[in-house]
Amino acid sequence: MNIPDGILCSKTHEWVLEENNLATIGLTDWAVEQLGDVVFIELPEIGASFSKDEVFATIESVKAASEIYMPVSGVIEEVNEELINSPELVNDDAFSAWLVKIKPTNFQEESSGLLEYNDYIDEVQ
Repeated sequence: MNIPDGILCSKTHEWVLEENNLATIGLTDWAVEQLGDVVFIELPEIGASFSKDEVFATIESVKAASEIYMPVSGVIEEVNEELINSPELVNDDAFSAWLVKIKPTNFQEESSGLLEYNDYIDEVQ
């Protein structure tokens, strides 16, 4: 698995990578491993606005259904449509199977509470 440089993780198991004023958001590999085989993902509509820590998506696996929280505030710019028909792609590689891309509204301030990937893994294990 290829973990992108600069990735930040929330304590609720989402990752975010900010590049060129867009933030890509997904679920961490640890979270996907805990869920097991993913069978359904519900994603928001483009243009929807979410605040930090607000539920923006849901994911269902053979084990459980879980809510997915926005790690930083922003407006949905792009949705990974491929996951709607093939949610199991998240199980193959949690970092390439991103969920949404947002235009963050306050990235610098809100990302200060997020963890670098290695610190996140140390905390969850």
